[in-house]
Amino acid sequence: MTRQRRAASAASAAAASAGAASAGAASARAAGAPGSGPGGRFPARIPGTAQPPALTLDALGKKCPIPIIMLADKIREIPVGQTIEVLADDPAAKSDLPAWCALKSQEFVSAADLPVGWSFLVRRSY
Repeated sequence: MTRQRRAASAASAAAASAGAASAGAASARAAGAPGSGPGGRFPARIPGTAQPPALTLDALGKKCPIPIIMLADKIREIPVGQTIEVLADDPAAKSDLPAWCALKSQEFVSAADLPVGWSFLVRRSY
């Protein structure tokens, strides 16, 4: 084999390998692999936070007060000081979640826009 053919063969093998890796990552995201967020739609870690949330609640497609009810039910399952992420697409959640946190003395950490809805981060205070 000539030097040019070997280089072309190596380049096409590298491209095929990269394509397979990309396809594998896409299927892992679609399967909901760890770190890919629910359904692989977005990252599980909120930008600017030191660690991923201890629990993620997927309330996408549910109208308020369901995201609040889900949060109130599950927040007791995480240790004090840890965070819980609530994914919601109901516009009422943008005001209801911070209000619930203030009412229940929990720390509302952040809200981040997602391709569909928002990600809210709450730290358990007690």
